[in-house]
Amino acid sequence: MERISIIIPVLNEENTIIQTLSNLENASNIEIIVVDGGSKDETIAVAKSFGVQVISSGLGRATQMNMGATVATGDILLFLHADTRIPPNFDILIRQALTGNFIAGAFELKIDANLRGIRLIEKMVNLRSHLFSLPYGDQAIFIRSKVFHEIGGFPNLPIMEDFVFIRQLKKMDKIKIIPQPVLTSGRRWQKLGVIKTTLINQLIIIGYFLGVSPNQLARWYRKK
Repeated sequence: MERISIIIPVLNEENTIIQTLSNLENASNIEIIVVDGGSKDETIAVAKSFGVQVISSGLGRATQMNMGATVATGDILLFLHADTRIPPNFDILIRQALTGNFIAGAFELKIDANLRGIRLIEKMVNLRSHLFSLPYGDQAIFIRSKVFHEIGGFPNLPIMEDFVFIRQLKKMDKIKIIPQPVLTSGRRWQKLGVIKTTLINQLIIIGYFLGVSPNQLARWYRKK
């Protein structure tokens, strides 16, 4: 049975990490690596209470995920956001998915919010994922460890590292989208609203293709 290394980048996630880690407890042949980017709350203490491996790295999701991958021992790497809950049988689903020509994959998306229009957003995300093999990081991307290291991991970008990473993978082989969804936090959608959040997300992508600096894109995104 292939071993799965679950890498969770965190920064001040004491209120979300408990449920995320609890959802992983019944999986088989896994290791969990929590990579802290400098939390000021009780995130580290909470993670250690679950008996998982906790390491520190520089700030930035790409930096943290790449750091986690350097200490991982699994045949498969699963990159899980701290505010995302994965299906209870994820380990079985992932091993089944990485057969044939598939070298990587992700899950469908469900957003933990009851906002007008949010179900439409989910449908559009899942349609994009299946039709164009373009999942994003909040869909729990997984990949064979050997392939991850061969391509050099996530690009060292302050934003859109998952977007660039998946586009690179698409050139190599097929990406599997598992039809069961992860449940990701709706906190940004609730804070900004469905329309504004969607507009910002699309403008960031447009800005990237127009050649706007990733550092500038990150500043625009995070000040909202």
